[in-house]
Parts: sequence; C-alpha cells; structure tokens
Amino acid sequence: MAGLDFLQPYLDDLKAKGIYNYVKVVESAQTPTCIVNGKKVVNLSSNNYLGLATHPKLKEAMIKATEKWGVGAGAVRPIIGTMTIHKELDEKLAKFKKVESALTFVAGIAANRGSIQAILTNPLNKDEEGEYVVISDELNHASIIDGVRLTKAKRKIFKHKDMADLKKVLEESKGAPRIMIITDGVFSMDGDIAPLDKIYELAKQYGAFTMVDDAHGEGVLGKNGRGTVDHFGLHGKWDIDMGTLSKALGCLGGYIAGTKNLTEYLIHQARPFLFSTGHPPGVAAACIAAIDVLETEPEIHARLWENADFFKKGLRQLGLDIGETVTPIAPIIVGEERKAMELAKKLFEEGVLGVGIVFPTVARGKARVRTIVTATHTKEELTFALDKIGKVCKSLGIIK
Repeated sequence: MAGLDFLQPYLDDLKAKGIYNYVKVVESAQTPTCIVNGKKVVNLSSNNYLGLATHPKLKEAMIKATEKWGVGAGAVRPIIGTMTIHKELDEKLAKFKKVESALTFVAGIAANRGSIQAILTNPLNKDEEGEYVVISDELNHASIIDGVRLTKAKRKIFKHKDMADLKKVLEESKGAPRIMIITDGVFSMDGDIAPLDKIYELAKQYGAFTMVDDAHGEGVLGKNGRGTVDHFGLHGKWDIDMGTLSKALGCLGGYIAGTKNLTEYLIHQARPFLFSTGHPPGVAAACIAAIDVLETEPEIHARLWENADFFKKGLRQLGLDIGETVTPIAPIIVGEERKAMELAKKLFEEGVLGVGIVFPTVARGKARVRTIVTATHTKEELTFALDKIGKVCKSLGIIK
C-alpha cells in the first residue's frame, strides 16, 4: 500500500458490517422538526434540550455583541483573547452554579482534557511519596478517558455506579498523595444519573477529591437547570463541576466551576485554555443570555420534563427496552449492531431522526438508537415519532 491507502480496509470493514456512519447535514435551523439530507424529519437526535439554539433572546444577544465586539476574539485567552464579555460570562456562570469562580473553555472536551491533566500534574516538580490515582466510572465519557490518558497518574476503574466497588478501589488507593474520583453526572448513552451524594461520602471518608462531567445534566437537572450537583444539594462540597454550553444552553463551549484557586491554577496550567483562541464575542453573549433564560423562564424546564415523561411512557408501552433512563435521554436498546443501524435508517425513511450507536461508543451487544426529546417538541411530533418507531420496530422483529 502507498501513502494512506492503509485506511481503506478499515472503511470497507465498517461498510461491510453495516455500521458506517454517513454524516447527516442539517439544512434548516436546529428545531424539533427540521430538514436533514433533504428530508423533513422529527429530530430526536439533538442535544438542544431546551430549544435555546433558536431562542430569540439568544439570537438578539449574539447579533448585538457581534456588532459591538466583532466576530472573533483575536488571540488565545491568556494573551489578549479575553474580552469584557468573556469575563462577564465566567462571572455569570459562577453565580449560576453557586461557586466562587468559573472558567470557560472552547469546548467541553477541552475543559475535561485540560483540567484532568493539569490537576493530576505537579508543576513544581517536587517529589511526593507515591503515585497520584484517578478513579473513573467504567461508563464515563470519552473526553474523560482522554483526559485521564494524558496524565501519569495510576488509573483505576470502578463498576458503573457501584459504590461497593468504588469503596474497594479507594481502599486499595489509600496513601496516594492525590486521589481523584471522576464521573459523568448524566450518562449520555443511557440517561441514568451518577449517585453524587454517595460518591461524595466515600470521597470524604478516603480523602479524595471529586469531579463531575455534567454535560447532559446542565440545564436539565437541578433548580433552573443548575445541574447534577444542585440536584443532590452538594454546593460547597463537590470539588470540580465541568459543564457544557453547547447542549441545553444551545451555544458552544465548556467550563469548569469551583474555587477561585482552581480556576486560577487552570489559567496557568490547562493547555487547552492556554493555547485556544477565546470564544467569538457573539457566542459568549448568547451563553449569558441562555443563563438569563434558565433563571427567568422556568416553564421551559417544566416542558422538557413533561415531554420526556410522555415519550418514555410511550416507548415502554410499545414494549421497547430503554434501560434505566431517568432523564430526557431514551435509548432504544437493540443489541445487534447491524440491526440498530438498520432501525435508524428505516426510521429516517419514515421521517424520524434517531442515530444508531454501536461499539466502541457502547459495549458490544448493547447497540441502540438513542433518542432525546426537547422542551420544544409538540405532543403531535412525539406521537408521530412513537407511531413510526412502533411500526419500524415491528417490521424488524424488535417487538411483536
């Protein structure tokens, strides 16, 4: 083979297995019903939980900020890429999350990778007795896994939400100079919630510190969508709260919330912050507007949960396996990978967009079509989707 020809067999293998992912192009706004690859579909694949990506207050804020500040920050944030609007967003987030300080990154994956690596590194190069230890839930997001791999810490895994197993791992790790426990808040492929309250108690017992990736809890759980830490009433107890601005908040980016010392340390040590240009000013302004909407329009949050409960009830009545979800994420668990991708394909043909998820995103034998409802779906759209899901699942022998 010459050049990069060695990539072709891999792509051919994906196609042969029926799991090749053809990128879908959205040709309209990110709305509950939209145009994808030229077809009108009910969109059950967006992370736009609250519909804020098209909210008029966010659009107005972005336009005004762009007119005032221009389209780009012009530099990495530590040099001259931090504008007044960026500081305003950091401060707004800190107040919303009820912490001393918050620091925005260009993406959630950057916030995870940068903070995990920085916190499990000793920049003073002073000798410490023993290795740092990072303990991770086995179903944590890929960005957590990547962040952990960037460290020299000893890596340990505990069984999914299994507190007895976590305690066992903590017992084995006693004496390490730093012990981090990290977990998703809401697990994006299953829709279940990490028991942060129980994790906190074990962390306190063993002298560990805690971090949560709350990408799918932000805007969904807690009062006014403050997230999983708020859901469990752990303000001032949980150490590091990572959230995104690109899902329920409808915009772009990620952030770390915690103490002032934490964010000041990350400003100096988190490489994605050090070497990434700041958000476009319009994006920062839209994020600020999104937080304002969360605080002043609680009815949006209520509609999200009403729709989620309605849709999940409908899926269960069809006899589908949607696992242990307790959030607006509802996986239709099929098992076999080719069948999951076929389900997604046939649903699209029927006017419903649900994305097939296969290994390595989920374990082998756990392939699924993941669905997510939003606050802005109508009951008519959700009923249409349920009817089509039932029809296609019967045709594929998933249900009788």
